[in-house]
Amino acid sequence: MAVLLMPSDGFNAYQIEQLSKQFAKVAHENPKRAKKFLNQQGTKLKTATKRVARRKVKKRTGGYLDSIKRGKYYTYGGKETHSIRVYSGAKHAHLIENGHVIVSHGVEVGFREGKHVFADAKREFEPKFVDAIEDFLDEVATEVEK
Repeated sequence: MAVLLMPSDGFNAYQIEQLSKQFAKVAHENPKRAKKFLNQQGTKLKTATKRVARRKVKKRTGGYLDSIKRGKYYTYGGKETHSIRVYSGAKHAHLIENGHVIVSHGVEVGFREGKHVFADAKREFEPKFVDAIEDFLDEVATEVEK
């Protein structure tokens, strides 16, 4: 589980590492439950990303909003890292995200700055995600105690 946070969020790398290890342990013991949790969080991130895209991309963009999707749950790195991704399947998504050169009649006339939709959605969603992980781990811990 890779989560990057800004220093102003009140978390440090050690806390994130501990949450990641705890989640990996719970996911190893309850794989179906961990998969369900990450799928739910991925859906919430997709919704947040679409909300940011609607706010930042005012012009009609050829199906860009409809192309934002949630991927499947997967593990890598010896089953220690559990992930789910949100992505855009649109062929022109990278142009909206990162910006592009404007060309008119074969002449470069300017540069359109990127909207950075996914980066902004990630930044907005991270505190909610960390809170959700803590709640999930607390819930699992209380069930183990019973």
